[in-house]
Amino acid sequence: MLYTIRNEQLSVCVQEKGAELQSILGSDGTQYLWQGDPKYWPDRALNIFPYVARLTDGFYELDGRRYAMDIHGLAPYLPFVLTEKTDTAMVLELSSSEATRRAYPRDFTFSIRYALRENTLEITYQVENRDEKTMYFGLGGHPGFNVPLAPGKRFEDYRLRFGRECTPRRVGFTEQCFLDGTESPFPLEENRILPLTHDLFDQDAIVLKDMDRQVTLEAEEGPKITVTFPQMPYFGIWHWPRTDAPYVCLEPWSSLPSQQDKVAVFEKQQDLILLAPGETYQNRWSIRVQQG
Repeated sequence: MLYTIRNEQLSVCVQEKGAELQSILGSDGTQYLWQGDPKYWPDRALNIFPYVARLTDGFYELDGRRYAMDIHGLAPYLPFVLTEKTDTAMVLELSSSEATRRAYPRDFTFSIRYALRENTLEITYQVENRDEKTMYFGLGGHPGFNVPLAPGKRFEDYRLRFGRECTPRRVGFTEQCFLDGTESPFPLEENRILPLTHDLFDQDAIVLKDMDRQVTLEAEEGPKITVTFPQMPYFGIWHWPRTDAPYVCLEPWSSLPSQQDKVAVFEKQQDLILLAPGETYQNRWSIRVQQG
């Protein structure tokens, strides 16, 4: 099932599986969202919960027991239920079940609200802990955006421009895409700008910390996309490695994946969000488009 919201500037389509964005269409016909060509990457805009990226050997420990979970958690693979809908906003929910408890032993509701405000899509993640035990979790977005965004442009005509000058650090990853325990400076041009080239991703994703939490995908002229993520301390930049993929994923994350060869113990992973029984957590981020 597909659900659509729209205003005078944007039309946004979401599917029930994973509550995943399927389209961000401008009033001038510009399609901003990657359309899932399986030659490069079949997904479009994953919602990540309750764990970001990979777990060593596909396992983690919680409450003294070991559980298996896929990459990026549960949310990308399960159907959400539409609980609210207007012309310009909708809410989709994923609630715990017998199936989810086999992989993540907590009772919860994870809801995603999409709302249009002029040329901005506002996204709100909400987690309700309906369990008697503390929840430990991570979450994040994984949207892909078309590059180029306009006819006649090349991938290399685009850049990422951070909202303010910053000195990010790159989080070190192994060849298997797990943490290697290192960090290194990641210099930007003018402390703000990263020109896009395909070989940036030859070693897979670039994951940053200590960066400004607003970034714009742009060329010298034409459509632009700005992603703002004030509550997310990590930022991933990715397309399928060693290809000429015509998209880039801009991924705000709340936490990091497992370390190489170490099974994560959720109670000990310091960057996970802790949510007490009966409490509710919200995290808001947004995608703003500017037509050319």
